[in-house]
Amino acid sequence: MAAEGAAHAPSAGEYISHHLHHLQNKHQHGPVDFSVINLDSIFFSVVLGALGCWLLWLAARKATSGVPGRFQAAVEILVEMVDSQAKGMVHNATSRKLVAPLALTVFVWIFLLNAMDMLPVDLLPWVNDHTLGLPNLRVVPSADLSITMGLSLGVLILCLVYNVKIKGMGGWIHELFTAPFGDKWFLYPFNFFIQMVEFVAKTVSHGMRLFGNMYAGELIFMLIALMGGSFALSGTGIALFVGHLVAGTVWTIFHILIITLQAFVFMMLTLVYLGQAHDAH
Repeated sequence: MAAEGAAHAPSAGEYISHHLHHLQNKHQHGPVDFSVINLDSIFFSVVLGALGCWLLWLAARKATSGVPGRFQAAVEILVEMVDSQAKGMVHNATSRKLVAPLALTVFVWIFLLNAMDMLPVDLLPWVNDHTLGLPNLRVVPSADLSITMGLSLGVLILCLVYNVKIKGMGGWIHELFTAPFGDKWFLYPFNFFIQMVEFVAKTVSHGMRLFGNMYAGELIFMLIALMGGSFALSGTGIALFVGHLVAGTVWTIFHILIITLQAFVFMMLTLVYLGQAHDAH
């Protein structure tokens, strides 16, 4: 029976390739195709975003002035942490009324997106195979470059809005051509070029950092799952089974730190970039 199962089982490459394919509206042609929409990433992002907002609303609704429960205490600690970071980065009190809640939402949302990586690799795909029967289903939105770059583009747009709001259109355009090398007219092209490179570099690195870490973590979970799959199909090699349990446990515990740290880093960079948009050169 083991030999018969192995004959019908996908190879390691096919298994990983299948798990890395998104549920898309159309087949992708070429490395860049903006007409392709990853439906699974959008679905899980929207659902988890709504879940995060509901959890924060629930904490605010049940907040009491007495001794807080564990859930309320955890949310209060998180809110105080984000608010203190926002005060250190954004010195405009009026802007902080929007920036601080935004940073809190970003942290909770990205943490929930990353936390999908903690589910067993084959759990939701197995549920899908036995219910909806969709051809592909990828459940970690932050391991999708289009999602992380979309988030970083959203931060870029906010930075541009605050640049204009705080400095005025004329002041911001003047800064684009005079910072960082000075206001000599012959330096204008170099200043403008440096400013454009800075905007592009910050946006790309912001999204790529989150994507790279979560994509790598997802791959490692797949490789660990292959160890258990090899043992289940062959029925031999007890070391594969033990290695699967040990590696899976160790990487899961370590990955809790990674998903939290990546959410924190993305939030902090959001605050840093928005704070820079308030500062005049």
